[in-house]
Amino acid sequence: MASSKGGAASPAVLRASEMEKMSVEQLKALKEQIDLEVNLLQDSLNNIKTATGRLETTATSLHDLSLRPQGKKMLVPLTASLYVPGTLDDADKVLVDIGTGYFVEKTMNEGKDYCERKINLLKSNFEQLIELATKKKTVADEAGAILQTKLRQLAPTN
Repeated sequence: MASSKGGAASPAVLRASEMEKMSVEQLKALKEQIDLEVNLLQDSLNNIKTATGRLETTATSLHDLSLRPQGKKMLVPLTASLYVPGTLDDADKVLVDIGTGYFVEKTMNEGKDYCERKINLLKSNFEQLIELATKKKTVADEAGAILQTKLRQLAPTN
């Protein structure tokens, strides 16, 4: 969404004094833009939480798998809800999904390490996004307060 701020700073670093100079229309557009950005960040945060949970489950599964003896009968997941009977052949080698349908064979320890590195990366990204979303939400709240003040000033008094 284009705005007519004309060279103003990024919405994340706008000061209240800069917002007070804006027209009502500009403030409405700014607030809508920032609210949209906050919603997109919230979606990203939810996606990171989901991915982190899946990786933590995977890391736990790898640990459990490493404790099973060779030749152990087990159910093998084909999808989230479809399992087929199988036999554990070699618990030291695992296939790791590295994204977009690509799998890499790794040792059990390398698989566990991969999961831990991904979990740490996602947690770091999560913390950065939380900080950014908080800043943007603060700017949106300030813009909303200034907009309400301007609208009250424009309202006819009886």
